[in-house]
Amino acid sequence: MRKTLSLALLLAAPSAAQTPQPEPYQRAIAAGYKALTLCSAVFNARRTQAQVEADELRGIYPEYDALVSRLPATIRDKVFTGMVTVPFDADLPPRAANWHYRAGCTIAPIGAKPDLLTIANFRVHPAAFHARFKPDPRPWPMGDAGIAPRSSQPLTAAVARAFDRAAYGQRSETIGVVVLQDGQVVAERYRDGFGPLTSNRTWSVAKSISGTLIGMARLDPSRPATLPEWRQPADPRAAITLDNLLRMASGLHSDTAGNRTDAIYFGGTAVTEQATGWPLEAKPGTRFRYANNDTLLAIRALRAQLGDERYGRFPGAALFAPLGMAHTVAERDWRGDYILSSQVWSTARDLARLGQFWLQGGVWQGKRLLPEGWMRYMTTPSGPQPSEGPGYGATLWLFGPKQGLPEGSYAAQGNRGQYVMVIPSRRLVIVRRGEDPGAARFDIAKFSADIARALPSG
Repeated sequence: MRKTLSLALLLAAPSAAQTPQPEPYQRAIAAGYKALTLCSAVFNARRTQAQVEADELRGIYPEYDALVSRLPATIRDKVFTGMVTVPFDADLPPRAANWHYRAGCTIAPIGAKPDLLTIANFRVHPAAFHARFKPDPRPWPMGDAGIAPRSSQPLTAAVARAFDRAAYGQRSETIGVVVLQDGQVVAERYRDGFGPLTSNRTWSVAKSISGTLIGMARLDPSRPATLPEWRQPADPRAAITLDNLLRMASGLHSDTAGNRTDAIYFGGTAVTEQATGWPLEAKPGTRFRYANNDTLLAIRALRAQLGDERYGRFPGAALFAPLGMAHTVAERDWRGDYILSSQVWSTARDLARLGQFWLQGGVWQGKRLLPEGWMRYMTTPSGPQPSEGPGYGATLWLFGPKQGLPEGSYAAQGNRGQYVMVIPSRRLVIVRRGEDPGAARFDIAKFSADIARALPSG
């Protein structure tokens, strides 16, 4: 009775006379948000619970913000595996997120016992585990040795302005900036509590990682996506192509136009339980509607093409390891599908490596990893476009003179201010990591233009 009463009192504050009580499902999602975020930040990034609650869990979606701060969390660390549990209901098990050092964190479904997701079939490599949290001794760009930015005063000042909470958007919270020119680190700075080996969630920057992986698998984007769930002869969704999905033009209905797939991200609902079930509401290829589901479905199609075993290894073996992205991990749902619309944890340096890889047309250390022309495909608009702002290619946002940047600029961008901006004409890669709260927005175009002006053009 004491446990039931204390939890009820916790969830009831502030009083019902002041604030409507959250619905049970809303409490469950809020608890899942906290469990997964704490799990990933504590175990992937080695941040403390206090740090995470002050940054990653502050200024989140308003319906969860106040509630998350009141929910207690328990962290269990077993070196190579770990778990975070967050109680939310007196009659249901706590929400649980399990961690393995090679797989990141996975959120269990609502109502599942905390031990459901015991991760098996992973060999433990202690040296690899400890290496993830240390500088890679290899020279840049494969490692972290030899990085010695010699920023000019104008460049130093331009980078410093990104950490001014008002310079590029009120209340913006920059936690890291890395600038490459000609493949070399020319500027790097971090806020207290973060550093070159500290990863944080990429959010929708992961969508551009998805587009890169589809290219590395040599899949033909003009062909139907061939999802197993759409193979019935009468299913009209079988006509949706990978190109439709990569360009946010599937024509599928979804809860919202945008990046809210809370059931999958924080509820423990599997990709195959929700993303594959939405019906058509527009002819494929005729409407731009930004939606996480399109990317989730493209990666589901990748799994169908590669098979489970190769698919499980693919992000690390095909992209992260070859580029030296040793501090990056892609996370999955409890049925094994990657949440590659959002759930990747990476450092600013690793994302700078990715941006340089794009700038080099998919060639790394003299070896072609992406098919010839794939970067042109990713950065070329085709079909329906956003009604305002930057254009959209195949998982990359397209910038140019309308945004105050050189023609041909493009970016990956995600929630809470994650950006990888590439300006080919200036041989520039600009990474800005943020934990922007609530409605705060960082003006990446203005910041990138200021960085470009601070650097020599020759």
